[in-house]
Order: sequence, then structure tokens, then C-alpha cells
Amino acid sequence: MTARRIGWLIAGLALLASSAASAQTSYPTRPVRVIVPYPAGGIVDIVARSVTDTVGKNFGQPMVVEAKPGANSNLGTAEVARAAPDGYTWLVTGPAVLVNPSIYKDAGWNALRDFRCVGLVVWNHSAAVVPVGMPVDTLKDFVALAKARPGKMNFGNPGIGSSIDLTAKNLFRAAHIEVANIGYKGQPQALIDLITGEIQITVASLALALPHIKDGKLKALAVFTKERVKELPDVPTIAEAGYPDAAYLPWYGIYVPAATPDDLVKRIHDAIDAALQSPEVIDRLSHADIPGQPMPLEELAALMKADHERLTEIVKVSHIAVQ
Repeated sequence: MTARRIGWLIAGLALLASSAASAQTSYPTRPVRVIVPYPAGGIVDIVARSVTDTVGKNFGQPMVVEAKPGANSNLGTAEVARAAPDGYTWLVTGPAVLVNPSIYKDAGWNALRDFRCVGLVVWNHSAAVVPVGMPVDTLKDFVALAKARPGKMNFGNPGIGSSIDLTAKNLFRAAHIEVANIGYKGQPQALIDLITGEIQITVASLALALPHIKDGKLKALAVFTKERVKELPDVPTIAEAGYPDAAYLPWYGIYVPAATPDDLVKRIHDAIDAALQSPEVIDRLSHADIPGQPMPLEELAALMKADHERLTEIVKVSHIAVQ
């Protein structure tokens, strides 16, 4: 190879590297798909739109939120795991991304191998709620009733492996009660059946349950939070209600495929954290009592690993059957 051809080759490689770097520096240059593996109108959908709307404004590109429910969030989650690692496909989800591979043989991904968490969007505050006409005033009252009627009380479950499912099973295990599982495609329908008395208890995200509690249609027995929530000052925390071992505070995060380049991961992470600190997003999330929290990438990775281990253990001790 002549010196001139070697020079052309080096120049060509430099041009390609420069073009790739330029493309990443100018990211995003087109709309970003945001996959929510749950039905539209649910808590994850609300969270995704609350945050990514502001991210899109700052990026100058549309953030297209797509609800892709199915197989208890597995379909949408697996789609993102297979997506090109170019920063144009995001996943917004809860604990299911970390625990479903322990529940489903063919989930389609390995959480720690196939995903990187680029933002902790919110902590999901939830409450144990019952129909307002149920003759119980405290969580211990409900536990006593459930022990007197083993297997006769029905729990509205919006999805095996969901934050609601895991939180409730952790409570039932700590309280030593047997409650029948009734499956739903999402929280909204479970809340409707709870109001009408078709089921007797569910754990519901406060963002969805608060309006029904304030309207006097549902009764909150305890909140799964570290401190009492301002909208329900008379409702005890799960620890105050007598079940500290049932305390679990799930979170919803944003994920990208694990092979996404580090510089893109940082740009996405910084954009999410900036949105979480903007007044408009703080206002949206505070009204739903789902507080956001910016967090460094290394802390997100550690949280992801710790919760993966914790939730996998909950699955084992709760004897959730592998599907």
C-alpha cells in the first residue's frame, strides 16, 4: 500500500470517527420512542408522560410515549432489550424489569446484563385500600378478618411481578394471612371492582387511589412510605400499622439497552435529572404524591442490583410459581 493510500485510509477513518462523534453530540436528531409496558392511563404511563414531556422540550425533539402492555409487561420490556443501543428507545417501568426473569422462563431479557438504568424517575408511594363499607378501621382489623376467613378475601392484582403484587405479597407474608389472588390488566380496573366490593383489598398507587379515598369511596388502612403523606395525615405508615417487615418502597426508572454508549447514557441521564429538578415536573409529581429523585449513574446501578437481589428473594419466600 502506497503512502498516499495509507493517508487516504487514515483520513477516511478519521472522518467516520468524526461523523459518529458529531451524531452523538447532536443527539437527538429525531423523535425518541418511550415504551411503557403497561396500559395507557396507569401509574407508569402517568409517570412517563410527566417527565419525558419536559425532557422532549429541552431536547427539542418529540418523546413518543407508547403503551405496549402484554404478558405482565414482558412484551414491551423485551422489545426495548432487543432495540438498537442508539438512545432512541427508552423503557419506563417499575420493579418488573428486575424481577420478571425470576418468574417467567421466557421473559426475554436479563435485567443486569441487558439494561442500564439512566434515571430514577419516582418512588411509588402506595396504600393498602379496602371498600369504604368494609367493617375494619385498621390494617390489624383486616388481618384479623382475613385470618378468620382464610382464602375468602380477594386481592386485586394488576400484574404478577408488578410493584403492587410484590408489595402486597410482602405484606401478606409478614401478616401471616392467606388472601386469594384476582388478576387484572392494570390498577384502574382493580380499583373499580374494589369500590363495588367485588374484591376486598388491593395495594394501589396513591396517584390513582387518592381521588377515590378523598371521595369517600375507598378506605386507606396504611401507606407504604417512610413517613405519613400530607394528603392522608391520619393514615399510618405500614411500620406504624404494625408491620415494619412489610415496608417496601418501589421505584419507577428509565432504562436503555445495556450496549448504549457511555456518552449517550450520560446525556440521557443528565436530561432526565434536569427535568426532575424543573418546577413544572416537581409540581406534576407532587400533586400525584410520587416524588422524583435525581441520582448519579453509579448509585442507580447499585440500586438496580440491590433491588434485583431483594425482589428475587421475595419471589422465593412468597412461593410465586415460575410461569
